[in-house]
Amino acid sequence: MEENQNKNKSLLHYWGNTSEQDYYNLQNIKSTNSFFTSPRNLKLFTKSWLPLDKTPPRGIILMVHGYGNDISWTFQETPIHLAKNGFACFALDIEGHGQSQGLKAYVPNIDYVIKDLLSFFDFIMTQNQEFQDLPKFLYGESMGGAICVLIHLKRPNMFKGGIFIAPMCKISDKVKPRWPIPQFLTILAKLAPTLAIVPTADLLDKSVKVPEKRVIGGMNPNRYVGKPRLGTVVELLRVTDYVSSRLCDVNLPFLVLHGSADVVTDPEVSRELYELAKSKDKTLKIYEGMMHSLLFGETDENVEIVRSDILAWLNERC
Repeated sequence: MEENQNKNKSLLHYWGNTSEQDYYNLQNIKSTNSFFTSPRNLKLFTKSWLPLDKTPPRGIILMVHGYGNDISWTFQETPIHLAKNGFACFALDIEGHGQSQGLKAYVPNIDYVIKDLLSFFDFIMTQNQEFQDLPKFLYGESMGGAICVLIHLKRPNMFKGGIFIAPMCKISDKVKPRWPIPQFLTILAKLAPTLAIVPTADLLDKSVKVPEKRVIGGMNPNRYVGKPRLGTVVELLRVTDYVSSRLCDVNLPFLVLHGSADVVTDPEVSRELYELAKSKDKTLKIYEGMMHSLLFGETDENVEIVRSDILAWLNERC
C-alpha cells in the first residue's frame, strides 16, 4: 500500500505536486470514479471526465485503453484535455486490467469485452438523458482501437465517428509469428491459457520515446509487467485476423493517427484501414519519427500536435 501511495505521489508531482481532485479543479473539469457490474457479473472500474461548465457537453466520447494499460495513469491525460474543451469522456478498465476484476492481462474473449463496454455506455446514456441527442464518438488506443472498430461493426449507427490511435487492426507480417508458431500457441493455450510465457520485449521501452516519461509510465501501480498470457495472445491473433478481414466494412467517419517509428503496431496497417474503409469521411495522419505512445510518450511539443489534430477533427464534427 505504501509503495502504491509513493507512486501516486510521483505522478501527482508530474501533474504539478497537487492532489488529484485539486488538479481536476485546476483544469476546470470534474472527474468521478465508480465500479460498474457488467452483465456477466464482473466488477469493472470506471472513470468519467466532464466539463465543469453548466452548458451541455459538445459531445460524448467512449474511450478504450490498450493492452496492459489502464485509465487511471497516463491514459487520462487525453480525456482531461478533451473535457477541458467541452467533451464528456467515459472509460473503464477492461477485464484483467487496472482496478477491474479478472486475472491480470488475461483477456480470454474480446467479444465479452465489447459487451461490457456497450453495456456500460448504455447505462451512461440511460442515467444522463441530456446526453441522448449529443454526438457520440469512439476513441481507442492500440488494442482499444481494434475494439472500437469492432464496436462500430456491431452497432454501425450508434456513433458519429471514431478516433483510432495506432490501432491494432492487424498483426503486421513483419512481426507476426510464422507457421507453425501460431498453431502451436493455439494448442498450448487450450491446455494452459493463463500461462504467461510468450516472449516479448517490454512494451514501455518500445512505446515511449522520452526517457523521463518512460520512468513515469513505469511507476504505474496497476501496470502489468509480466509476459503476455497464452490465451490473450491467441485471442488477439484471432481478433486482429477478423478485424483485418472487415476493414472494407468500416463505414463511419474516422481519424486514424500513427507514428512512423511505431514498432508495436504497424503504421502500414493504418494506411490499409484508410484505403479499404468505405467511409466517405476519413482522415489518416502519419507522424514522422513518432513512436507508439503518441499522447504521452512523445515530447510535449509532439503530444500537443497530436492533441490539436484530435480536437480540430472533433470540432469540425460537432
